[in-house]
Amino acid sequence: MAENELKQILTQLDTLKANNLSEAPKLLSRAKLALLNLNALVPTEQTQPQHLALAASLLEYGALISIRLQDTDAFTRYFQQLQPFYSLPSDRLGSRRQSNQGKVTGLYLLLLLSVGDYAGFHTVLEGLEASSGKEQIEKDEFIQYPVRLEQALMEGSYDKVWGETKGERVPSEEFGVFSEVLVNTIRSEIASCSERAYPSLPISNAKNLLFLDSEGAVIQFAQSRGWVAKEGRIYFPEQEQEMLAAQKDVMSSSNVVIENTLGYARKLETIV
Repeated sequence: MAENELKQILTQLDTLKANNLSEAPKLLSRAKLALLNLNALVPTEQTQPQHLALAASLLEYGALISIRLQDTDAFTRYFQQLQPFYSLPSDRLGSRRQSNQGKVTGLYLLLLLSVGDYAGFHTVLEGLEASSGKEQIEKDEFIQYPVRLEQALMEGSYDKVWGETKGERVPSEEFGVFSEVLVNTIRSEIASCSERAYPSLPISNAKNLLFLDSEGAVIQFAQSRGWVAKEGRIYFPEQEQEMLAAQKDVMSSSNVVIENTLGYARKLETIV
């Protein structure tokens, strides 16, 4: 009974349209109860292979749907629940099962990049190479996508990162979600560096520097950062304030020097 219900739910999840994704969490909850009844939510030696395959497929659906719903916490939980299944011998899960292991793992690697967890990224990657072999990993487009992005980030080649997140280079729809998050993170880093390095920038230069599509997008981004856009330039208030403060310090120091110099001059006149 539970097995039939589980198969029906998997079929429903497979045919679920993008505008009906809000129904997915309820279906996934029902499916997990069915897995508990089959003793398959966590793999054991007693769990039947066909039930293990159903469980792995369901958890992968949950992970991918969580990405589309932009629920990274749920995605992380599904990824962690899948690890005991991925560590099983392939014959235990059934050779006919269409596995999404590469896609789910690649998405998790991309999530780690988007939050700047490079240590976690390399830990997962090293585990994959140990379990599947480096040669196999190099053939997996879903794994190689975050690997290329990480290499570009380490080189500081943000233009390469930007190029990888566009169009046909993104391996699937789900990767586009984290790719956009990663670009926003990089954009924020560039913005922070820019406002510390310059008092202002031409809007046209800021557009290219921040990988924005239009000058209107630059102005909108500037407003979100508290910058001022006027006369074709972006002004960074913090930098301007620091420069004014520095100028005041210089003027104050100059006045002290001038007063001291005049004082010395008066003493010299007295001596003479």
